[in-house]
Order: sequence, then C-alpha cells, then structure tokens
Amino acid sequence: MRSKALIALCTLCAGMAMAQSYPNKPIRMLAPEAGGGVDFVARMIAREMSSNMGQQVVIENRGGAGGVIAGEAIVKSPPDGYAFLFYGPAIWLLPYLRERVPFDATKDLTPVTLAVTTPNVLVVHPSLPVKSARELIALAKAKPGALSDAGANTGSSAHLTAELFKAMAGVDIVRVPYRGVGPALSALIAGQVQLMFPSAGSIAPHLKSGRLRALAVTSAKPSELTPGLPTVAASGLPGYESVAIFGILAPAQTPPDIINRVQREVARALANPELKKRFFEAGVEGIGSTPEEYAATIRRESVKWGKLIRDLGIREE
Repeated sequence: MRSKALIALCTLCAGMAMAQSYPNKPIRMLAPEAGGGVDFVARMIAREMSSNMGQQVVIENRGGAGGVIAGEAIVKSPPDGYAFLFYGPAIWLLPYLRERVPFDATKDLTPVTLAVTTPNVLVVHPSLPVKSARELIALAKAKPGALSDAGANTGSSAHLTAELFKAMAGVDIVRVPYRGVGPALSALIAGQVQLMFPSAGSIAPHLKSGRLRALAVTSAKPSELTPGLPTVAASGLPGYESVAIFGILAPAQTPPDIINRVQREVARALANPELKKRFFEAGVEGIGSTPEEYAATIRRESVKWGKLIRDLGIREE
C-alpha cells in the first residue's frame, strides 16, 4: 500500500512540475485540410495562443479518411501537452460510419474545450420556386425523388444536417455526394443540385450576390450570425436542430493541469475583441467550454447523430 501511495504521490508531483514549466517548446495542433473553415478557425486561435503563451502553436493539416489519420496520429502522441487535435464530430462518429477504426475516441482522447460553433443554413438555387422551409417540404412531398441536395463528405455536418431534415420531414430528396463543401457549393450555384445545408460562414458571399437563396437557419433559436433568417423548426419542422461544433482533444492521460491550462488559453484567445469580430464576420461563434462541458456535449451529440446514422444505414463511401 505504501509503495502504491508513493508512486501516486510521485506521479502527482511530476505532473505539477510539468504544468508549472509548461510550455517550453512548440505545441502542434492537427486540423483538417488546409483552406477550409475549420483550418481558418484553428489558425486564428493558434496565433492568439502563441502570442499569449510565449510558444508557437503550430497547425498541421491532416485531412483524409474522415479524420482517422489525424486522430490516430494524436492517439499515438505522448500525453505531454504538446499534441492536440482540432476537429469536428467526425472523430467520435467514426465507429458509426466505419467497420474498423484504429482507436476509440471515447477512451484514447481527452476533451479539452468546445472551441466554436456555427449553425448550418438551408440554401437553395434561386431557380427553385420556394421561399421557406415549409414550401420546400411541400414541394419535395409533391415531387418525391425530383429534388437533390449537395452532400459534402459523409458524416460531415452539412451531410448529417440534410439527412436529419429529410428524416424528420419524411421527404425523398436525393443526395449527390461531393468531396468537400467547396465542390458541393459550386454544384449548387451551377444548378446541378437544388439545395444544401452548408455552414453560415461559407455561404455569405453567395447570398449577397444572389447566387443562392437562404430559407432558414438550423439552430434551435434565431442566430445573430444569420440576421433575419427564421429557424427550420419555426418554419415547418418543429423540434429540428443542428449546429456544427468544433473543439480540441488531447491524448488520453494528458495531465489535467495541462488540459485546464490549454482550455483557459483557448477561452482567453476567443475573448479577444478582434478575433471575436473576425469570427462573427465568418459566421462562427466562440465558446471555450470547460473540458467537462465538452465531454457532456460529445456524449449528447454521439447519441443523437449515432442513432440517425444507424437508422439510415449511413456508411462512408
């Protein structure tokens, strides 16, 4: 018993010493493909953290395989506070989408903070004769299988948001998969498909130019990020809600003191007025939750989206 107590005491002291000297070298944070909205958010937060912490927070882009490549790299990294993952729900939804995943996100990764959220927006091609979600549902019911939606990567927020809409509305809308939001939006603008559920920040220029028409926002309540837009729930589909969330995860066994330090630094970065302004203009809301709050969010989101994926038999292509 004494030896176990001594080991525990030594481990605690070592963790405290590590936290006190942390960080003493650059921190790397893995994010999805370069040039996307998540990459932009990660880089803005990393830049602010670097300035505040006195060490570089370097963003490394590791896309591909639905997040498996990035997730596995972090899982195999030492739990010393110098490797983090900045990703969306794809990481913890992998077991629902794939037969085999080389890690268990619930056991091999530790939540640090829910960094940002952004609502999705139901948008249609201007040629479609509908002005609300209610009218879209009526048209889809009148013409089953005639409409198509631009589906981004399987398991992405844009994809699952659309599938939830179709399931709750009981409509037959054909999904046309694209590799990423960019190609999907291009197809919608070209009129090759009729609708899509992209994030708020990705469609602002297209709404101003009139190349797309926004019908509703997917959050439970109207959002300041999309002024004037009603919610899908209030315009034809009661109870509907979907918001894209992105947060930071660390390898399991990373010392709690370091987890809490990084969470505080992310929250501090998000409180910067300049960063808040840039994120607002990009359709993104900073959160900076505690690790415990993020863990609860992950559990809740996993149940909701996991059930939808199972019920619809969604699998990665």
